[in-house]
Amino acid sequence: MEVKIGVQHAPREIVIESGQTADEVRSAVEAALAKNGTLLCLEDEHGRKVLVPSDRVAYVEIGEQSGRKVGFGAI
Repeated sequence: MEVKIGVQHAPREIVIESGQTADEVRSAVEAALAKNGTLLCLEDEHGRKVLVPSDRVAYVEIGEQSGRKVGFGAI
């Protein structure tokens, strides 16, 4: 599942491939935004954790499950 997180005052968004379901990501975001001063914590497919201060989250985009990327791209 591709998750994009927009962070205030940051030029680029954070993009991770997460093994969590869309409902798990949504509930983690809702819980972090409900409590001021906490961290939004998501885990990617390799077990790495991404922590973002909840008061700096601008938006979260939850995408579809992506298939494996194969090939060299556009030539």
